[in-house]
Amino acid sequence: MQKILIVEDEKAISGVLHSILSDELTDYEFVIAEDGLEGYKQIEKEDFALVISDIKMPKLSGTELLKQSMVLKPESTFIMISGHADIDSAVSCLKEGAYDFISKPIDINRLITSVKNALAKESLKKENKNLQTENKTLKRKVNKKYQMIGDSPALKKIQDMIEKVAASDARVLITGPNGAGKELVAHAIHNQSERARGPMVEVNCAAIPSELIESELFGHVKGSFTGAIKDKQGKFEQANGGTIFLDEIGDMSLIAQAKVLRALQESKVSPVGSDKEIKVDVRVIAATNKNMQKEIEEGKFREDLYHRLSVIEIYVPPLDDRKDDIRLLVEHFSGMIADEHGTAVKKFDDKAIDALKVLSWTGNIRELRNVVERLIILGGNTVSEEDVASFVRK
Repeated sequence: MQKILIVEDEKAISGVLHSILSDELTDYEFVIAEDGLEGYKQIEKEDFALVISDIKMPKLSGTELLKQSMVLKPESTFIMISGHADIDSAVSCLKEGAYDFISKPIDINRLITSVKNALAKESLKKENKNLQTENKTLKRKVNKKYQMIGDSPALKKIQDMIEKVAASDARVLITGPNGAGKELVAHAIHNQSERARGPMVEVNCAAIPSELIESELFGHVKGSFTGAIKDKQGKFEQANGGTIFLDEIGDMSLIAQAKVLRALQESKVSPVGSDKEIKVDVRVIAATNKNMQKEIEEGKFREDLYHRLSVIEIYVPPLDDRKDDIRLLVEHFSGMIADEHGTAVKKFDDKAIDALKVLSWTGNIRELRNVVERLIILGGNTVSEEDVASFVRK
């Protein structure tokens, strides 16, 4: 149960305050201190939801109690009471951090209102603090999910490019095979940029039917096509102030490509079925596993859009070209999988790691992650070379 501290040297007044407030605030426990020094010792010992303090008291005045408590516990909430009220005293207390100043004789209704408001504010502060902590924890988990693992020369080159590119708003085209980690590069660019506080909106262009891609990217208005039963905000608008990641951009239809090109040129989008133009401030990062020059030659991708998207191009090599990273990746995935399953982290011995390095990883990092999970489930207490031979088919 949360507590309220009443610091008052006149027992008659502290008794009345206790009696009235305890009837109003049945969820709180009350503690009474008979002078400022005793009040300070109570504050040293425990946290109070609220401190109600007189100003004129022996041993330690209410003003000094307020000052010292704010140094000791800056989050403390004080309501000050005085029978010698003046403007200067009130202003001084409020400057020192008091929530309110009430003069004697006390207006009981005003006191009750002030106390309830102070407690509501304190409750809101705690909720906000808890929310901030949860957000930080969630952000750490998200960052861990998109962490780039390895120390191979190929990865270090990519990380150097990310560091240089992130500070700008330049558009980036990330190329490389499926499962190599292109989305990790996109998230790293966003997280290290000035837009990190804004949204990161992902669109898998290959997973959306061509007839719906425009609606997905730019939104639509109610009745613009069959099934459009209400207005829908598009991904570009959702990403306003942040980054949009167009994954598998090479699979986008030519019609949608033309609209994306216009959006990049004018920083505006028009929902399907609407003449309205919506201004957007979005950084575009795109990715593809296709040979874009070949796609352009075959008329499947607009050359002007390619040049708009590839101000900076980052190539993510297959895992077979960076096998020195396998040990660190295995350790990373082992930790992640242990967290997911609620189990202890399982070790891989050196021969098991060497056996994994010999294999060809056509599915790249995504395939390695699946294999690590399989070996953790089926392998021994320490995953061995024999486990790799038994449970990894190549």
